[in-house]
Amino acid sequence: MTAVISILNFAFTVYQYMIIAYILMSWVPQMRGTGIGQLLERLVEPYLAPFRRFIPPLGFIDISPIVALIALRLAQSGLYAILEQIMF
Repeated sequence: MTAVISILNFAFTVYQYMIIAYILMSWVPQMRGTGIGQLLERLVEPYLAPFRRFIPPLGFIDISPIVALIALRLAQSGLYAILEQIMF
């Protein structure tokens, strides 16, 4: 079962890096049109959309991805704690 926790931890970490890459790509609009940019958009935007709906941008700064990353990290920690209680 430790392998399951490791795989889930890895998946959460990869998804966090995907969100960060997607955020950085927003600073260079040409990168969003590339194949990687479109792939990241399809994978990340469904997760970010609910946060964008409830958290308006502050001027030109969209803080919803930061809140989304924090929520993802909290979900990762919570799932880890639950699995740890179940397994040990």
